[in-house]
Amino acid sequence: MMLAWMLATSLSAQQLQTIDQAYDPKLQTILLYPLVGTSLTDPSLTLNPPVISLDEQIPLQLEFDDLTANYRSFRARLVHCNADWQRSVLNDIEFTYEYNDNPITDYQVSLNTKIPYYHYRFTVPRVKLPGNYVLVVYDERNRNNIAFTRRFCTYQNKITVAAGIRFSSDPSRQFSDQQIDLSISYKGYQVISPQDDFKVVIRQNYRDDRVLRGLKPTSVQAFDQVLQYRLIDLSNNMPGGNEFRFFDTRTVLSRANYIDRIDRNADHNVAYVQVDKPRSQGAYIQSDDFNGMFVIDQRETGNGQTNADYIETVFTLKIPELPGVDVYVNGAFNFWHLNDRNRMTYDAILEAYRASIFLKQGVYNYDYAIQTTTDPPKVDESYIEGNYSSTENDYEVFVYHRPPAARADQLIAYQRLGVNKRK
Repeated sequence: MMLAWMLATSLSAQQLQTIDQAYDPKLQTILLYPLVGTSLTDPSLTLNPPVISLDEQIPLQLEFDDLTANYRSFRARLVHCNADWQRSVLNDIEFTYEYNDNPITDYQVSLNTKIPYYHYRFTVPRVKLPGNYVLVVYDERNRNNIAFTRRFCTYQNKITVAAGIRFSSDPSRQFSDQQIDLSISYKGYQVISPQDDFKVVIRQNYRDDRVLRGLKPTSVQAFDQVLQYRLIDLSNNMPGGNEFRFFDTRTVLSRANYIDRIDRNADHNVAYVQVDKPRSQGAYIQSDDFNGMFVIDQRETGNGQTNADYIETVFTLKIPELPGVDVYVNGAFNFWHLNDRNRMTYDAILEAYRASIFLKQGVYNYDYAIQTTTDPPKVDESYIEGNYSSTENDYEVFVYHRPPAARADQLIAYQRLGVNKRK
């Protein structure tokens, strides 16, 4: 008990950020996903978001690599959060079944890779309550040294959500935006003020930087116990974006999709992604993608966990230099963060922006974003990529509620749906 108290105190003192964040640059390819289906070694499992039902026996799996190439002892604990991802006041015993401090002991050494690493695996313990959680991984030798944090959600469908997606009802935005209309049926569920007590969150493509919050129902059908969300102020509209660009580095023996060339140096491999150009002008072009996600794999062995190498991946964006903004390669591989790792620099000789990022072998989605150098900065993906309402996107609807006498928000409804899905 003293150990748990000391750990909680240290996390509080650090003002833990409850976001997806890697604090140790040597820890790469941090994956958290549900083990669904029958083939638990299928690389595509990582395309599923870390959102699981408490009513199903589906565990969450954590994987990550340590590029120091030395064994390090890591431990993991869970932090409970409210709907706004701020830490709740719950004690560990209120949301965990067992001691909330777990060693990560499952690891393997990379095989036949130019860049050596340790590959760690950890199964996230089951929790009692539906809601938002942050998995905190830290150095066992220094408990104040947080290695990384990852968000995940658990839910219990206690009410019913019906949602639909269509082009924006605003004629000026019908070719660029997508509109989410929904209704909530809370028949048989105890709630005091349904128009105020339910917190609805809509997320696009599993991105926490593409979220709608604070939606209020447009009508309350008290007799039928139904809330309608058909908003005329366009607050339920989201830019459609564009299909993501992608490349394939599952093999270094030949050039795969959208790879211009591969340099096989003695100490590491370098892959040059084909030169990209802006797509914000012109017609929408249909293509298949992972909606910004990525899959780790190695073609020769089929075992991306320990046989996939880390490759210096070079991106080139052919565009004139843009004053007053920074240009980034954006994607789930960097938790959608714009920072030094994925910032591009302008090459006057090439007349293009370039970035080099070490990425594990696999198939990656990405796009380009610009960020103004003003305070506060503004991020814009449409400047280079464009916005099209015909884009295929995934959406999630989260409904939170704090039951009477409860001390934290619970996730009482969750639904995934897509728009413009290809058959």
